[in-house]
Amino acid sequence: MEILNARQLGTAELFERRKQAIAMHKSGMTCLEIAPLVGAHRNTVGQWIHLWEEGGDKALKPALPGRPIGSGRRLSPIQEREIQQLMQDRCPDQLKLNFALWTREAVRQAVMKRYGISLPIRTVGWYLRRWNFTPQKPVRRAYERNPEAVQKWMEREYPRLRVEARRQRAEIHWGDEMGLRSDDVNGRGFAPRGNTPTRRVKGTPEKVNMISSVTNQGLVRFMFYRETLNAQILIRFLKRLLRSVRRKIMLILDNLRVHDATVVRAWVAQHVKHLELHYLPSYCPDLNPDEYLYSDLKGHLRNQPESRRKGELANSALRAMRAIQKRPSRVKNYFKAKSIQYAA
Repeated sequence: MEILNARQLGTAELFERRKQAIAMHKSGMTCLEIAPLVGAHRNTVGQWIHLWEEGGDKALKPALPGRPIGSGRRLSPIQEREIQQLMQDRCPDQLKLNFALWTREAVRQAVMKRYGISLPIRTVGWYLRRWNFTPQKPVRRAYERNPEAVQKWMEREYPRLRVEARRQRAEIHWGDEMGLRSDDVNGRGFAPRGNTPTRRVKGTPEKVNMISSVTNQGLVRFMFYRETLNAQILIRFLKRLLRSVRRKIMLILDNLRVHDATVVRAWVAQHVKHLELHYLPSYCPDLNPDEYLYSDLKGHLRNQPESRRKGELANSALRAMRAIQKRPSRVKNYFKAKSIQYAA
């Protein structure tokens, strides 16, 4: 039977082989006699015996093969943690680096500026992969956004509104408006590399607007219109909304000027028993679940071929909205998004 060379064994098997060599040594065998039986050189067997005499069986346990974890890296563990924390807490421009987002080159320059260590760009990519940092599409945030107002809305205003809605047995709706164009060519399609696909559209695109509301129970209400949004159109939608819902409605809107127009406030004051308007903090579209309805609608329309018939955009949008309206579970899934889980 051929005996495997000790260098071909795993750590557990090698540990057992070493203990066998020590047992043979105790029985009076020499290193020269033990060596061929354990698949090792006689000098290696002598080293095992010396280790055993120094520290017993524990000293025979082999170390893990390969280089120690972290050896050969240019950055120390402390420096790695500092850079990771820096990337999570700051943007590159806050460190006077000429980058909007953290790219490999931005990280390389930050390391050079902070520690005086020059890293190859490929090495920076290895570090980022090891830290579980991935390239991602950024979320847009307006400079005018007030974090304190957002925190106040999340921690105080909306919880108070939710309690009040429960007390009055009212429904909370989130509302918003959007515009659709027939020449919107967002989306992707497969084509040979270097051969960009073409999508044919009308020279004069069709346009249609929509105002809608959603609830965390999957209820959807909507209305299409072609004019520019004004107070009368908003009031027309509010009337339709009241006719379709029997309970009192607390409608949450953004801070668009028309939402708080004098005419609108006067009309709402006349129907205060059935409707209240509340407003999100400024520049916070990510806190409005209705934004996800529009993304869903555009996803329905994106892959449909362009029609040459006039009015087809409105018809397609109407069919898509009715399909969404019949699937309340789909609308409930909007509220699983991180930024609007507060509303679920």
